[in-house]
Amino acid sequence: MKKIDNATVQRILDAADIVEVVSDFVTLKRRGANYVGLCPFHNDRSPSFYVSKAKGMCKCFSCGEGGSPVSFIMKLEQLSFNEALRYLARKYNIEIEEHEMTDAERKAEGDRENMMALNDFAMRYFEKNLKDTADGRDIGLSYFRYRGISEAMIERFHLGYALDSRDALYTTALQRGYSEEYLFSTGLCTRTEDGKVYDRFRGRVIYPIFTLSGKVVAFGGRTLSQEKKIAKYVNSPESEIYLKRRELYGLFQAKQAISKAQKCILVEGYMDVISMHQAGVCNVVASSGTALTVEQVRLIKRFTSNVTLIYDSDAAGIKASLRGIELLLQDGMDIKVLLLPEGEDPDSFAQKHSSTEVEEYIRDNETDFISFMAKILMADAENDPTKRAKVITRVVRTIALIPDEITRSVYAQECSRLLFMDEDVLRREIGKYYNEYRLKSREDRQREESLTAIPDGPGGGDAATAATAVPSSPEKASSGNDPGHVKFLRTYEMALARLVAKYGNYAFADGIDENGNVVPMTVLEYIEADLAADDIHFVNADLSHFLDEALSLSSGTWDEDLARCKAQLEERRAAEFAAGVEEIRGKATDVGSISAMERTLRETVDRNYAKGIEVFSSAYLSRLMCSSPDDSVRNLATEMVVEKHILSKVHTKYAKVDSEQDQLGELVPRALHELKDAIIWTRISDTKEELAAFADDYDRALPLMRQIQELENSRSALAKLIGDRVIAPRK
Repeated sequence: MKKIDNATVQRILDAADIVEVVSDFVTLKRRGANYVGLCPFHNDRSPSFYVSKAKGMCKCFSCGEGGSPVSFIMKLEQLSFNEALRYLARKYNIEIEEHEMTDAERKAEGDRENMMALNDFAMRYFEKNLKDTADGRDIGLSYFRYRGISEAMIERFHLGYALDSRDALYTTALQRGYSEEYLFSTGLCTRTEDGKVYDRFRGRVIYPIFTLSGKVVAFGGRTLSQEKKIAKYVNSPESEIYLKRRELYGLFQAKQAISKAQKCILVEGYMDVISMHQAGVCNVVASSGTALTVEQVRLIKRFTSNVTLIYDSDAAGIKASLRGIELLLQDGMDIKVLLLPEGEDPDSFAQKHSSTEVEEYIRDNETDFISFMAKILMADAENDPTKRAKVITRVVRTIALIPDEITRSVYAQECSRLLFMDEDVLRREIGKYYNEYRLKSREDRQREESLTAIPDGPGGGDAATAATAVPSSPEKASSGNDPGHVKFLRTYEMALARLVAKYGNYAFADGIDENGNVVPMTVLEYIEADLAADDIHFVNADLSHFLDEALSLSSGTWDEDLARCKAQLEERRAAEFAAGVEEIRGKATDVGSISAMERTLRETVDRNYAKGIEVFSSAYLSRLMCSSPDDSVRNLATEMVVEKHILSKVHTKYAKVDSEQDQLGELVPRALHELKDAIIWTRISDTKEELAAFADDYDRALPLMRQIQELENSRSALAKLIGDRVIAPRK
């Protein structure tokens, strides 16, 4: 098995012109240095889709979609990374060169691809059974029609039917050349202790489960038998390609609608999703009957922070799902809850109403989760004081999970009204549990030991030393995984990540190597060295991964790519100089004029050469990251690199305006200092909260007061550096 060679990937990225690629799908008009057209990702009425030829990027400033040529094709055509590369290679007539993979790469890639291919075959096999066999039409298709599912929805969700035969799929797959190994590893077939093989989904209607990119990784099967001993639903077991905690049913079909509506509606089952889509409400996904997981929450959050959970009137089911609501809340999501009329579920409700009626009902009846939770739990408490106290504690504990202080305060107010409790009492309890959660989440469990290491008084030292007195680990830097601090520090980490994404390999300063030689230092090298010097790590997991990927990409094929760029620029410089000399000698009248004009020509072509290297270096990392096969990296890079506003010609016509790149000598150090200042602020905040707990214990409070003073001194020193200190930019 072979893999697309890195050099081929580079040739494709070099050749792909964003304007040409987008123009195949969108009518573009020039607007200044950019191009603009109607966005292909949503119902755009006025042009909001901008394309920058210079940056090789596109972006819709209405729905947020866009990216590099590769990511644009991936999103629009629903292709994988490699498929998008092959699409562009065909467009630009680039021959795909591949290299032999290592044994480990070949095994891992081969297993995944074979399992995916088998699942794709199985899906088509089940679809064919549904439409082309007597049992499929009489049983499977009749069931879907009985449930009111249209032909369009059967096609959209690739619904199927597994014949009620012991090994029909097994036999057919082997005949088509598929390996028995993968029939068992995907869970399509099972083997009993006596060696007999059975199709897992025999006699069931089939619901394929897709990844975000549209690959079939699993199946759900519902029996139509009335026998009580037979499980109503059977799902694929977890495998190399399927982890149920990472998938949401219907997300592949719903992702564009979720992004457009900026809301995700969460239901429970397959039919709920399908019926809602059929009713025209397409921003709907299901957790498929399992408790909502952190990974599923993260999937939703890639598209929106607004979630509405729809429940039928089954109180037991609602109470069982409250844990899922808490997960959403803890991740900073804005949660609404909707209770359907008595006897209705999302499937039946959607079947009886139009899309407008469904949307209106959701809009008019959804409520914030605190009110919903309090009402549901209080219904059982009635006049029992003990039960009421437990309910109030449960609600208070849940509010304490919210990372944003203002939101916690608003919920405390609302909870006070609903539960007839004094607001100050609730605030104190919420604060207590909030601090308790933070303490539990900290990885540094030995606070008492650290107190003995605090010096007797504020440290002396100069400003530079004090300014770098930041925590030596990410846990100490931000109180471990404290959600409030992680969210607070995100702004500062994003600022640094953005500079890396936009200018990572641009040499903007001089550094000293281990031999004492002056060497050019890139933005990424400067940031990496400065963070490493103070042992600072990003606490936001996606940004930490983003920075790691930037370091990997910048050191991968950079040397050979830069050498190739220089060789091309050398050829261009020589050609420009030769053409210029020929023109000069055709015009000049004396040797002195020829020499002077050739000197000027030499300076011009040398400037063009240097400018070419500068442009290549500054755009190198952003181009790679915006075309990364990693969805998280690619989406973050696209968001960071593309800018909405362009400086008006009025300003650039009459005066030279320094670009952001010109100001990197000031911006990079300042962003680093501001992150350190933010980290110190979180430590001061934590220490003050701890101090409040020891207000009556002078012996324990004194070291904490000294620590706060030391940290405040560090912040003061950093304030001077943020205001004054810059480095001389490289010319």
